[in-house]
Amino acid sequence: MTRKLKVGVVGCGYWGPNLIRNFRSLPDCQLKIMCDLSQQRLMHLKTLYPEVQPSMDYDHMLNGVGLDAVVIATAVKSHYPMAKASLLAGKHTFIEKPMASSSEQCEELVEIAQKNGLVLMIGHTFLYSPAVRKIREIVASGDIGEIRYICARRLNLGLFQKDINVAWDLAPHDISIILSVIGEQPITVNCRGSAHITRGIEDVTTMCLGFAKQRTAIIQSSWLDPRKVREMTIVGSKRMIVYDDVAPLEKIRIFDARVESPPHYDTFAEFQYAYHYGDMYVPYIKQEEPLKTECQHFLDCIRHGTSPLSSGKQGLELVRILEASTKSLEKGGAPVELADARKEDTRLEAAKVSTRGTEFPVLAPRLAAKRRTLQNGRKLRIKLRVNGR
Repeated sequence: MTRKLKVGVVGCGYWGPNLIRNFRSLPDCQLKIMCDLSQQRLMHLKTLYPEVQPSMDYDHMLNGVGLDAVVIATAVKSHYPMAKASLLAGKHTFIEKPMASSSEQCEELVEIAQKNGLVLMIGHTFLYSPAVRKIREIVASGDIGEIRYICARRLNLGLFQKDINVAWDLAPHDISIILSVIGEQPITVNCRGSAHITRGIEDVTTMCLGFAKQRTAIIQSSWLDPRKVREMTIVGSKRMIVYDDVAPLEKIRIFDARVESPPHYDTFAEFQYAYHYGDMYVPYIKQEEPLKTECQHFLDCIRHGTSPLSSGKQGLELVRILEASTKSLEKGGAPVELADARKEDTRLEAAKVSTRGTEFPVLAPRLAAKRRTLQNGRKLRIKLRVNGR
């Protein structure tokens, strides 16, 4: 009989109880401990799950109960220190989105996980949704043709955050879906927004991701809308998909609609756009809870040593996009190039390698120059000896 994996969840506020419920329901998991700073929350959850040990001590959770994996569902600012402690303690680690507060923190977590052979997974829950999986399948089949643009709206009244703006809070869901559907990273990011309730924390944002081949994705996020909206439109050259996650049954609708321009014409009078209006159909989608699928996937990756669909590297790329959106907000919506950030990451990585383990990568260019000077000097001395001089 396969041994059950022992799991602990830290953070029992808004999302943590959902993770506790799902991990506890999995047959190959033993939810051993739940950790939070609020004793009141712990006592409430203890009445629901009496067999799960409550704790207010994160260090005890890491080192005192023999866990295989740790699930982190706390405020974003604590993701990095808690995840780092978990990985250094040898625990497979699941972090709710966004992965951390900066790409530098994400890079370090990815590096620690790789070095220690641990699974690092990020909670991009919608990637495990049957509807999103169906959309990826439809796009991959070529049924809608080439993607032209994507428009996403994620709106509701609250929940207001104190440490991150609405783009960091809501847009990760849409960004993760868009990157999964398009299958590549954006080149530029534009973002504009306004802070109406809390100074310095935007509660309404509009983000635009620019991809190759003139494709774009527009993401509108708001904490100030009276209705809960979770909608995405994917416009292809042949057909169009409308994904409404709030809809109880028909979450995906495919419209056989498109516009075409004539391939050639001799006079302007002959130029006519061709509008095609066909049928609308709704594909069958099996009803499953995405979060349960996500939790099971984490356990499967631990057992089989495989990389998660939403790995640390995917979490890193998403945080880079969020960082670019923040820079764009500061520049009044000006475009921010993502390619430059990736080149800088490559340069820093090369600098780290060249120092052979030094903890001061900024010294790498100087050390490399010094090595070249020494090598050139040796070559010169060898040449002089060969020539008898």
